Amino acid sequence: MSAIHLKSLVKRFGPFTALKTMDMEIADGEFMALLGPSGCGKSTTMNMIAGMEAPTEGRILFGDRDVTQVPMGQRGVGFVFQNYAIFTHMSVRQNLDYGLRMKGVDPGPKTAAMAELLGLTDLLDRPSAGLSVNILQRLAIGRSAIMEPAIFLLDEPLSNVDAAFRAVMRTELKALQRQFRQTMVYVTHDQLEAMTMADRIAVMDHGVLQQVGTPLEIYDRPANTFVASFIGSPAMNLIPGEIRGGAFTAPGVEIPGFAAADGPVTLGFRAEDAQVAASGEIQAPVYSMELLGDSSMATLQLGSKSFAAIKAAKDFKVEIGENLAVRAPARICHLFDAQTGQRLSGAKP
Repeated sequence: MSAIHLKSLVKRFGPFTALKTMDMEIADGEFMALLGPSGCGKSTTMNMIAGMEAPTEGRILFGDRDVTQVPMGQRGVGFVFQNYAIFTHMSVRQNLDYGLRMKGVDPGPKTAAMAELLGLTDLLDRPSAGLSVNILQRLAIGRSAIMEPAIFLLDEPLSNVDAAFRAVMRTELKALQRQFRQTMVYVTHDQLEAMTMADRIAVMDHGVLQQVGTPLEIYDRPANTFVASFIGSPAMNLIPGEIRGGAFTAPGVEIPGFAAADGPVTLGFRAEDAQVAASGEIQAPVYSMELLGDSSMATLQLGSKSFAAIKAAKDFKVEIGENLAVRAPARICHLFDAQTGQRLSGAKP
């Protein structure tokens, strides 16, 4: 195993800064997800860890070893790309064996074990050409994992596979990481992948590290409005308004019980934390209704520009345009600075 230390890491491409001064520690054997939208700097960060890109500033350490200037082939990392890059002229077995044979290692027992783990046993002697994308990506993961690298890097490996297979592979990747106890860094734009697999998540946007924490920490206490809006389905409701005498006010909303100073703020709460009631802190017309299967989602219109999603029972019925009362007490709410979007203290526990 090997810890990864990123120290004041910066990456520029000409005048464009892709990564702005990142400091982050990834522990031995930890599964860390780099999560964010396209262009946020997550793949650039991984490429620097791998040695495919050199940082403009800063250092990268694996344990106590400074690898900042060490070539990729000498870093001892495994890498799986979004595009599986399989040798299609070889069989499944030959693809799995390839790295071990290049090192002069007998692949027999390891190949059988990896094939069993990834459900490839019955396909070992099949040619790789013509196999489905799902199987090829599973093969790519196995070909890299069989080398048992101390650090395993995966750059959106499930982006091209279908939804049902993606769910299976989430379970298998986590099992693989537990078995080999590798330090795993996983790049994704899919919050579900990050939330279900990672020990911790690093949320990034526009080259800036926004927050690092466990999935529950990220979900329950977002550091700013970007994290609040990026994590969760639906995203956290964010309502612009102001604090007056300890109460948050906005069109259709009045929530007492805050200790924050008077002035403009953004209030946030999760759809599943609020409750439809006979009376409540929110009174607003229904803009839309969606049946999700296990629940219903009512969206309320708050003034001319704001909306709030409320989760209700699957058999809940309401007419579009009908006024709905919702309980959203201060204890379920979050406050953010109206200008910077940073989290504020002030909601009573």
